[in-house]
Amino acid sequence: MTKDSTSSTGSKWTGMIPVDDTALAVTDTGGPGIPVVYLNGQFATQGYWRRVIAELGAGWRHITYDERARGKKSKRSADYSFEAAVRDVDAVLAARGVDRALLVGWSYGAFVAAHWASRNPDRALGAVMVDGAFPYDWLDEAMEQRIRKMFRRMGWFLPLLRPTGLAPRMTAEQQADSNIEIGVISRERELGPVLDDITVPVRYVVASGTSLGSRGDEQEQIRTSLDVVTARNANIKISAKVASNHGAILKKESPAIAEAVRDIAALDRREH
Repeated sequence: MTKDSTSSTGSKWTGMIPVDDTALAVTDTGGPGIPVVYLNGQFATQGYWRRVIAELGAGWRHITYDERARGKKSKRSADYSFEAAVRDVDAVLAARGVDRALLVGWSYGAFVAAHWASRNPDRALGAVMVDGAFPYDWLDEAMEQRIRKMFRRMGWFLPLLRPTGLAPRMTAEQQADSNIEIGVISRERELGPVLDDITVPVRYVVASGTSLGSRGDEQEQIRTSLDVVTARNANIKISAKVASNHGAILKKESPAIAEAVRDIAALDRREH
């Protein structure tokens, strides 16, 4: 592990954390505030969170990282599975000496947050799901073919973006496989029990309109699955339904996301 400070709770730390066959680029602002761990979209980077972090301010301990083969520095791996992404949360927290944390996940990261919070009720202060982790059966054979076709079409220009960190260092097939896997994990019979088992506060910030690869009102139909979730589990609430679409929500709706984080932190303070 490389680092530029000596204390895991002191000044800002930036470095690489080894995990399995790879290493992840991590930034930790340090300090005594509540640790907030930000979980990125499927092929996004930690830089997407800068407006949310600025909105919350310096009173929190912000921990961001780039998943395997994402960003400019995180290394390639033989394993890009969802379970590897969940394990990476544990690896980052252990390396930074954090026992309990509040998770904020966008899109793919919301699924990771949901699974981690469900499995670690004693370690999760709570979770904010930003337009993700909706239990809905959207994946079928036709959709799988659509996904593979989309990533094959994108394959020619993705290598041009990789040096900038805007595209992952994964093949088009690996990206398609990851996208299809999250479709399986999204199914109501898969994700529903995970959400039902969550015993910590969860707040959803829900976008409007479309996302990459969706058509018509597909995305809005998927979001309606939250009604059943909130009816079954009183720990889970919709904090806000915002005007921005899936891709713009972190950029344009940072106040709503920050407010959901503050809401969960306030609940934790009252309990302790």
